[in-house]
This record gives sequence, C-alpha cells and structure tokens, in this order.
Amino acid sequence: MSAAPGAPARVVDGRLEGAAFLDNPNLRLVLGALDGNGEDVRVVGGALRNALMGEPVHDVDLATTALPEIIVERAKAARLKPVPTGIDHGTITVVANGEPFEVTTLREDVETHGRHATVLFGRDFRADALRRDFTFNALSLDAHRVLHDYTGGVEDAAARRVRFIGDAATRIREDYLRILRLFRFHAAYGSGDMDAPALHAAIVLRAGLAGLSRERVHAELMKLLAAPRAAEVVADMTHAGILADVIAGAPNPRRLARLKGIEAAQGLAPDPVLRLGALCVQVVDDAQRLRERLRLSNAQEARLSAAAQALAPLHGRDAPPAPGDLRGMLFDHGRRGALDALMLAHAESRAAEDDPAWRSAYAFTRDTPEPRLPFSGADLLARGLKSGPALGAALKRFQAAWIRAGFPKEPETLNRLLEESIVGAD
Repeated sequence: MSAAPGAPARVVDGRLEGAAFLDNPNLRLVLGALDGNGEDVRVVGGALRNALMGEPVHDVDLATTALPEIIVERAKAARLKPVPTGIDHGTITVVANGEPFEVTTLREDVETHGRHATVLFGRDFRADALRRDFTFNALSLDAHRVLHDYTGGVEDAAARRVRFIGDAATRIREDYLRILRLFRFHAAYGSGDMDAPALHAAIVLRAGLAGLSRERVHAELMKLLAAPRAAEVVADMTHAGILADVIAGAPNPRRLARLKGIEAAQGLAPDPVLRLGALCVQVVDDAQRLRERLRLSNAQEARLSAAAQALAPLHGRDAPPAPGDLRGMLFDHGRRGALDALMLAHAESRAAEDDPAWRSAYAFTRDTPEPRLPFSGADLLARGLKSGPALGAALKRFQAAWIRAGFPKEPETLNRLLEESIVGAD
C-alpha cells in the first residue's frame, strides 16, 4: 500500500479521522476477519505515525491478541491467504486480494540482551506499546477507529518530536541499535533540535554500538542517509562523537550537505550509496574499509571504489573537467563512475550547487555515449602480429594514442593510429 503525502489525520473525540489508508477495502477485510469473538486486532506503528504527520503511508501492520494458529484459522475462514512469514515470532502475513498485511501477536519482553529480547505472547496492548522505542511508534487503532495512545505519541507526532518511551537509557540498553534509530527517525520526521534526554543517553551509551552486527548498522545507516534531514543529523552525530566510531574513519558532513543541495538542484532523488561516498570516501581504501566495517554489498563497494578512482584527479578544482576529459572518464570508469565522481568533485568545490558549468558537465556525461576501443587484439592479429607481449604492447600504444587524439571515429584516423602503434612490434 502506498499513499501520497497530504493533510495530517486528526483525532476527534478519540477517533482517527482523515487517514486515507483506512478506506482500503482489503484492510477492512482483514480487520473484519480477525476482530471479535474474544480477540482484538489493531493497526499499529508507522502507518498511524505517518498519517498524523501527513507523510505517505506505505505499509499497514496489525497487532492482535490472537495466537498465530487462530490468525491462520480465521484468515482461511474468510477466504484470505495466511503466510507464516515469521511464525516463531508470532507474525503471519495475511494476503487479501494480493495485498499483504503483517499481523503479529502481542508480545511482552521477558529478558533483554542489548541486541534482542526474549519474548512471550501476551494480550495487553498497553504492555506491548510500552516495549516499543519511540512514543509515536507506540500508537494503536482498533477496528472501530478508536486511537489508543499510552505514551503521548499523538502530541509528539504533532510536534515532530522523536522521544523515547520512558527512560531513554533503559530503552537504549534493550537494543543499542536504537541509538542509530534515534538519529534516523529525527532525520526522517523530526523538527528542530533533538530531544535532549534522548541525545544525552545516546552519547553516554554509544560504546554499545560496537556489539551490534555490521549488517544491522549498515541497514540503519543507509535509511538515515536517504532521509530528508540526513545532512543536518549526520553533522549532529559527528559532533556528538558517534559517527566516527560507526564508520571507523573521519566523516565529511560538509560534503554530504553539499551533495544534498546538488541533488536538489538537479531534481534527483536521494541516493544513499552516493551520499555514503560523500560522507566517507576520499580514496579507494576508504571504500574497501567501509565494505568490511558495514558489510557493503559487492555492488556498493565496486561503485564507491570506481567513484574514488575517477575522483582522484578532480580534487581541489572549482571548474568541471573539459569535454575531452569527461570522455576519458567515461572510457575509464563508465557512466555511473564518471557521474558519481563529478558530483563528489562538485560537492568539494566552491562552485554554486546550481552552477551552469557543472550542470553542462552533468548533461554531457549523461548524454555522451561511452567510448569503446574500436580495435581489439583480433584486429592486430589480422594485420600480421603474433600473439604475445608485443601484441599487447601495440594495443596499449593504440589506446593511449586514441585517447590523446580525443577518441576519433573516422576510419582514416583510426587506421593511421593503429599503423603507428604497430610499427616496431615484433
């Protein structure tokens, strides 16, 4: 499910009004199948938060007093499709007319370990709400559209305030990933300064981040980098002494802020991988370090490495490369690597974010075909050269001469350069 942003939903006499996602007939089918006869089901979490903030609603999650086997039984009775996607944790995905809804049995924490909790199923919506992280994530809405708020989440959503439920330090010790979630949610939804008790607890307990899996840290950091206020929040994390430990290096929040402005000037969507590069990558070694530190995918590491290689000759310049140099970047690093390096170089420069010269360089790099070497070793063999080192050396000489000549396409010029490269070869 996805809905465009609009006016915030309202709470009138305890009921939620103006939340468009509630008019979804598939959601009504699931609620009707699971609610009643001794069991309660409620919409929980992000859908309510986003509706109250006027943000897009993408997924609607449900919580229920019913045990997983009852969820399955009732779904089948209503001719809906239950899928046991997380049955050990009490989660059944109920599919209505092809649309999935995650339904999770209420849980209560029995023991926490700083990374995860041992849980038992429960029947108390208030207890389930109090085990969550932030107040605006603890809201629930029953099948009659009555909104239940046990933590002041409605007020915090209206103020766009990210506040832990109860004592911030206690919530963080339950799962240290909540430090990163604090900054991520503030970047995505927050307004103004961060909640002071939350920030203080995050700083005091930041050493706990070292015990988290790199995969979890990576996932959270990429979500943060995609958020609207990523640049401002990353600067706060840097000043708080949190980010350097996460990335095992010196972050560059200024370059990230500049990249964000360049993206906006070009009408581009946020690119979390390139934003990570702006924040952390100066040389190829940085990309390789991040791969280990954050468990980057092979594709992510390769992209950042290519950008770093292409960026190397561009450090310290305020004007973009000339067209001939841009063709060389396209040849050496491909379109993606050339564009990434160009954006990072622009972010490092003193040029305006909408500078016409840089805008022209982006257009040239996007529109110009990637140069392809017009001859191969087979062409040299056809001209009488023997396979071996001499053939490889001749091909390298041709490539260098072709690049110096500006990537010509005319057959006469190409043949002349090739003959000149062959001279002297055994």
